[in-house]
Amino acid sequence: MGAKLSGGGGSKFHVEANAEINVTPFVDVMLVLLIIFMVAAPLATVSVEVKLPPAVAKPIQNPPKPVYISLQKSGNVYIGNEPTSLDALGDDLKKAIGARNPDEERIFIRCDKGTRYAEFMKVMNKLQDNGFYSVALQGEDDAK
Repeated sequence: MGAKLSGGGGSKFHVEANAEINVTPFVDVMLVLLIIFMVAAPLATVSVEVKLPPAVAKPIQNPPKPVYISLQKSGNVYIGNEPTSLDALGDDLKKAIGARNPDEERIFIRCDKGTRYAEFMKVMNKLQDNGFYSVALQGEDDAK
């Protein structure tokens, strides 16, 4: 903030504030940046001519939709949003994955924190009995 020393009346010790913004340093910095970018932009382009061969790679397939098993505290078991029972878990899970190989399929398990460990192990044993060996356990991210 500047001060205005010359002025009309008033005491000789009274100094008025000057509220005008000095834009000269701002303009100087912008001009310097403009020159830097004008010099650097041509250097960023490739000027060597190259005839590239066509790409022959097969497009990759989208990964299959993941299968989630949810286990509630009450013991209810769900595949995705569909309810199932422990006895029908293997058959329903094979229907959910379709023609994919159960040995290569990753199953995500979501379990309520109040669920008994024995109920969780029944689901895990049922998965192994039906050939599902790749299991991922999900938890809630506690980072805030």
